[in-house]
This record gives sequence, structure tokens and C-alpha cells, in this order.
Amino acid sequence: MSALGKGLGSLIPNKSQKNSSDEGGNYWSDETKVDPKKILEVPIGEVISNPWQPRTHFDRDKLEELAESIKQHGILQPLIVSKENNGYQLIAGERRLKASELLGLAKVPVIVKEVSDRDKLELSIIENIQRRDLNPIETANAYKRLMEEFGLTYTEVAEQVAKSPSTVNNFLRILKLPVVIKEAVETGKISFTHAKQILSYQTKSEQINIFKKIIKENLKSQDLTEMAKRDAAKAKKNKPRDPVLASWEDKLTKNLGAKTSIQKRGERGHITIKFFSHGELKNLLDKLEK
Repeated sequence: MSALGKGLGSLIPNKSQKNSSDEGGNYWSDETKVDPKKILEVPIGEVISNPWQPRTHFDRDKLEELAESIKQHGILQPLIVSKENNGYQLIAGERRLKASELLGLAKVPVIVKEVSDRDKLELSIIENIQRRDLNPIETANAYKRLMEEFGLTYTEVAEQVAKSPSTVNNFLRILKLPVVIKEAVETGKISFTHAKQILSYQTKSEQINIFKKIIKENLKSQDLTEMAKRDAAKAKKNKPRDPVLASWEDKLTKNLGAKTSIQKRGERGHITIKFFSHGELKNLLDKLEK
């Protein structure tokens, strides 16, 4: 089984299933046992970043928070690396590495694993997805890359990352949005929910217009939902009537002496006859009995 199937836990020896880590991966529970013999202290300059790292944005404030934690408590969870020429290539722990660089640390603790290039890509993506460190665009690109690099379908990606197929598909769909909107999603100016709602607009110009409206009026997703309902009701009201149905309605209204409407969908439908008093109802019944 590839690393993608086994997950990040397959690289960490004796890691408890109940253990959890914070976003920086700098926490171990008391139940976690790592063989000290497997941990090496290596010069930080010998550890190079993972070229397949799906994250493109690292929050400076959060990195500084992690750096402060490391300053006080040290790096509690070793980085996962593979041997690369005269140094080491990072598999998991990008934020811990960057935070350590901010502190100017000379050495970092690592666990060395032998994995293929494919496994490095898979694991770097899975680690971030599982820890929810990626923004929506980074997540979408990670899913896309899994499909393109390894020929997976979106349902297979969903299985690997423990998400529903519809969730994976929604992430992939937002990559079709105009660049300016994707940038806004990536920087948090609008939410993932906003992005999905914008996709309901068919043309790029419509999508740009509603995006500008969201930004200008600070619209929430609920506001967009209500707006969509109003637009749908307005469109339905302004939709031109079928001339044949309209002529039939006029004929029935004239013959019955009451306002009549016909609603038809395909071969089926219903007729509505309005009355406003008991006398009008009796008059209608008398006419229908003839």
C-alpha cells in the first residue's frame, strides 16, 4: 500500500491513534512514544523544503506564535525527512521548519524515512489536508494535483482524504472561478461558501459583478441565499405566459365568470379557480353541473 493509503501516521513510529496535534504539529500527548534512537538532531541548513508542498501561504503571525511555543518548549514533534544527497528533504513539518528558521535554531530533531518521490507528494498533501492547514484554493489545487499526478478520480481522492465526493467536487469547481475571485478566497476576503454561491452565476461577468457586490456591501452567505430567492421569484413573475395557455385561461374565466389559471409542466398540471364568496362558489358549481 502506498503512503497515500496509510496516511501520515505510517511514518511516525508508535504514534497513538488517540493522539492529536495542533496546527503546527508541535504537541505530543503523554500516550505518544517515539523511540529516541530513531530521532536525529541535524543542522537546520541541511533540511530543504518539500518541493511538493501544497501550501503557498504561511500566516506570519501564526508562524511567530509557533516559534514562541518552540522557544519555550522546544520542537516536541520531530520533522519527518528523507535522505537527499548530502542533506535531508522535508516530508512533513513545514511550519515547524519555518518557525525554527525564524528562531535561528542551529539544529532540528528529525526522523529519517525512505519513501519514494510519489509518496512524498502524497504525504505532503495528505498531512496538510488532514490538519486543515490549507486554504480552500490550496486544498482544491491539492485535490487537482492528486488527480493529475496519479490519475485518481475525484471519488478516489475523496476516499483517500476522508471527504465526501461532493465536497471534493465542490473544491475542484471553485478553480473555475475568475482569478480575482480565487485570490479573494485564498486571502480570506470571501468564504468558501461565498465561492460556491458565486458558481451559481453562469457567466464570468455575472460572477465578477456579484463578487464586487459581496465586497462592496459586505454580504454574508445568507444574504446571497435570500437574494437568489428574490431573483428567482422575480424571474418567474416576469416570465412571459404561454400564449396557448393564456387563451385557454381567458376562455375558462369568461365561461365560468371567475378568475382561472392553468399551471402546466410537461403533460401534467392543474387548474385553479378563484372565488370570493359562498354565492360565487355556488354559481360555479351550478355552471359545472350543466
